[in-house]
Amino acid sequence: MSGTLPPLVEPAAELTKDEVARYSRHLIIPDVGMDGQKRLKNAKVLVIGAGGLGSPALLYLAAAGVGTLGIVDFDSVDESNLQRQVIHGQSDIGKLKAASAQESIAEINPLVNVHLHTEQLSSDNALDILDGYDLILDGTDNFATRYLVNDAAVLLGKPYVWGSIFRFEGQVSVFWEDAPDGRGLNYRDLYPEPPPPGMVPSCAEGGVLGVLCASIGSIMVNEAIKLLTGIGEPLLGRLISYDALEMRYREVKIRKDPETPKITELIDYDAFCGVVSEDAAAAASQHTITPAELKAKFDSGENFELIDVREPHEFEIVNIKGAKLIPKDRILSGEALAEMPQDKPIVLHCKSGARSAEALAALHAAGFKDASHLGGGVLAWAKQVDTSLPTY
Repeated sequence: MSGTLPPLVEPAAELTKDEVARYSRHLIIPDVGMDGQKRLKNAKVLVIGAGGLGSPALLYLAAAGVGTLGIVDFDSVDESNLQRQVIHGQSDIGKLKAASAQESIAEINPLVNVHLHTEQLSSDNALDILDGYDLILDGTDNFATRYLVNDAAVLLGKPYVWGSIFRFEGQVSVFWEDAPDGRGLNYRDLYPEPPPPGMVPSCAEGGVLGVLCASIGSIMVNEAIKLLTGIGEPLLGRLISYDALEMRYREVKIRKDPETPKITELIDYDAFCGVVSEDAAAAASQHTITPAELKAKFDSGENFELIDVREPHEFEIVNIKGAKLIPKDRILSGEALAEMPQDKPIVLHCKSGARSAEALAALHAAGFKDASHLGGGVLAWAKQVDTSLPTY
């Protein structure tokens, strides 16, 4: 079954003279017209994350005349964000992303009401926050929040647009368990369970082409406008995959999975997804050193081997002097075990600590019981010990 869904919101009573002038290019599209624009004016849309996907999404939702926008983001603007998060600028570094985004929205369209939610989305507050909106756009970059958003939307009967980006590739779909035409789907029909910890690198680990955010974010807004106004064929039951290097779009059909368990409550999503595996957490619990402790090892002339488990291109960006590069996958596969010293302690490090914890568990299992890892990775070293080093 396919086709247009009923509009999500009722039209506002009227458009002012200024609104007619502002939105005139929408109004002369027969499919949108006065009725569609009034629906956008009356709509309440929540955007989760004011980062790579949230930036273009918020700008274009505001420009389109969505009357109320909510922003969920507890993070602050960092210089590394500016390569892709175009709603923020140089003068916004250090500001809360939600507040920075609100200022940019006011410049784009002062007629939009903006509500800020600067607390971290959790099982305790998600239902209350999402309940005040007609539609949700999820542009988050971690599995725990994606499953949380999905389950809260299911419990509330809300539709949401989901987007994901990594390096040169992006995906977009629409999920709505209670879709009125019987096409109800949710994120768990696509991904019943999260991948094993460390299996899928985040954008912070793997990178993302900045302009990809605009490509995927604009598709998300396109879907939002269609759902709000009741025009076009939504991406419900379809997933669009975009490869920017090959310049190809691919469509995948999604069907309801009869094995998907019914969602009845919100759970502990960090535990469900796991930042690191249980073995890695156990290994790190007693064998983590701080940047200051690593510096003390260097200063005292202690004989130890510092091993960087990141990828070669990351090593080129920044490295700790004296570190030997052995990527994590070579350790996990066992290929690099023969290169590990038997006669001195080993200290592992990565970018922020997650990958080195996984590698640490593998070394412990292989008999290197005195191996440890650097908590916070090279980022913590650069911030706390050698501030001349760049961060990424």
